[in-house]
Amino acid sequence: MSVTSKHAETIVLHAGYRKDSATNAVAVPIYQTTSYQFDSADHASNLFALKELGNIYTRIMNPTSDVLEKRLAALEGGVAALAVSSGQAASMMSIQNIAQIGDNIVSSTDLYGGTWNLFANSLKTMGIEVRFVDPKDPEAFARATDDKTRAYYAETLPNPKLEVFPIAEVAAVGNRLGVPLIMDNTAAHGLCKPFEHGASIIASSCTKYIGGHGNSIGGIIIDSGKFDWEKHAKRFPLLNTPDPSYHGAVWTQAVKPLGPIAYIIKARVTLLRDCGQALSPFNAFMFITGLETLPLRMERHCQNAAKVADFLKGHPKVERVIYPKLMAGEARRRADAYLKGGYGGLCGFELKGGVEAGKKFINALALFYHLANIGDARSLAIHPASTTHSQLSPEEQMATGVTPGYVRLSVGLEHIDDILADLKKGLDAV
Repeated sequence: MSVTSKHAETIVLHAGYRKDSATNAVAVPIYQTTSYQFDSADHASNLFALKELGNIYTRIMNPTSDVLEKRLAALEGGVAALAVSSGQAASMMSIQNIAQIGDNIVSSTDLYGGTWNLFANSLKTMGIEVRFVDPKDPEAFARATDDKTRAYYAETLPNPKLEVFPIAEVAAVGNRLGVPLIMDNTAAHGLCKPFEHGASIIASSCTKYIGGHGNSIGGIIIDSGKFDWEKHAKRFPLLNTPDPSYHGAVWTQAVKPLGPIAYIIKARVTLLRDCGQALSPFNAFMFITGLETLPLRMERHCQNAAKVADFLKGHPKVERVIYPKLMAGEARRRADAYLKGGYGGLCGFELKGGVEAGKKFINALALFYHLANIGDARSLAIHPASTTHSQLSPEEQMATGVTPGYVRLSVGLEHIDDILADLKKGLDAV
């Protein structure tokens, strides 16, 4: 970036790209190609041997995705990033990159339902154990740690519980024990920078606020470059012992001349190469376009959501409202400590009539879309217990913050008067 800045509004417009070298085009081109011509036999050999970085095959890297990766790494203060096909792929790969059969991770209970299913069921079939702990007690992560623990995992602003995670406190536990903290920052991009509080890796969905328009699915893994994988070599054999899938490369040594990017390079040239969770260049272009307005959109999302929370808290048919601004005690302290510029665009509430009241409310809405997404420019509503968290047991639902009558709102960019009028229509139907 020829323009240097620490400000998000500038970074999202300028980081990683100025113009196309061939045409001087200012908009990032969509490189809709599978492959790339090598300059010579030596050039090809050097690329495959990681003696130099460059394009080999779009399953592994692509120039359009490269701009997205550079821009998001710059936004979050990381050294490198890897764009993948979905947020779920990002979560899975962030763990598979350092954990194998017999290993474990320790995760916060406060998770999106799809991530809980991935951790509790799919990872189990791969021989990776996930130990769930309540983030209200950061030392619970330490008590669940043993010699086979490879990472801690949490969401910055958990969907749907919305109690901000104690990033610095758990990162400090990890630093003490040699365990990196992986943060899903999906609901807080533009509001929180987990690396500034000690997190080591970010694994997020781009589908939500980064894209912002509900038209593309993708994910991102960002490496802070701050965790010393070599210092804790015994805990991370996948990065510190010869990798038979890449002619015996020891990743912490093989890429050292390129900088502290062993984690992200291994994810790219082994997991992405072998499993193929590649992001479409077109989707990368859509995310770059959405990212350009992320700081502005987050301001309006936060403003509207705060007004929605204030409206709901005084309504006689609402049992309680779940929104960081309205929380008290430690939950409010963490919200104030980690969220800058607003308390997020998500708001939950519990109707007094339980499940049936929730259904009546949803069915009466006209402006709000009823769909399984968050972070859209449009306002969205859903009943998690019967949708996004329906595969979880009642006990698991309660652990993640989903009660039978809970309704989650993703508050959009419409005029606040229209948003509140639609919510009134839904509540009148209950």
